[in-house]
This record gives sequence, C-alpha cells and structure tokens, in this order.
Amino acid sequence: MPNVKSAEKRMRTAAKRAARNKAARSRLRTAVKKARQAETAEEVTTAFIDAKSLLDRAARKHLVHPNKAARLKSRLAKQARAQGAADAGL
Repeated sequence: MPNVKSAEKRMRTAAKRAARNKAARSRLRTAVKKARQAETAEEVTTAFIDAKSLLDRAARKHLVHPNKAARLKSRLAKQARAQGAADAGL
C-alpha cells in the first residue's frame, strides 16, 4: 500500500479507469461478435454500424490500437458486403 497521499489517489484513479476501460472493451468485443454473427441483411447493417462506431471511439481513446480498429472495420465491412448488406457506410 502506498504511504503518500498522491499515490493513494493515483491507485483509486487507476482502478476507476481500469474498470471503465474493461467495460468499454467488453462492449466493443460484443458488438464485433454480433456483427460477425448477424444473418439477415438488416441485422448485418445495423450491427456493422454499431461496431464501426464503437471501434472508432475505442481507437480515439486508445482502448485498442488505431490500426487494429481499422483492420477490424475493414474485415467487418468486407463480410457485410458479402452478405448483401445495404450500403450504409460500407
């Protein structure tokens, strides 16, 4: 345990950030999984839009590397086009 007041605060802050980041990454992974498993064209379109938005936000906040976000978006868009999704920013 830290003995300095500022170190105690840093521990509290780090714990809050870790919890927030964990929740955001979990939500991101769930959205990507839903986009991959969507079956109908309408489901694919909405799931892709949600996943794309979360990926952009995660990359901006450095929850995932920007290149990883771009790679996942590209792969999801390719899959959505293959499944015949409507052109919604694909």
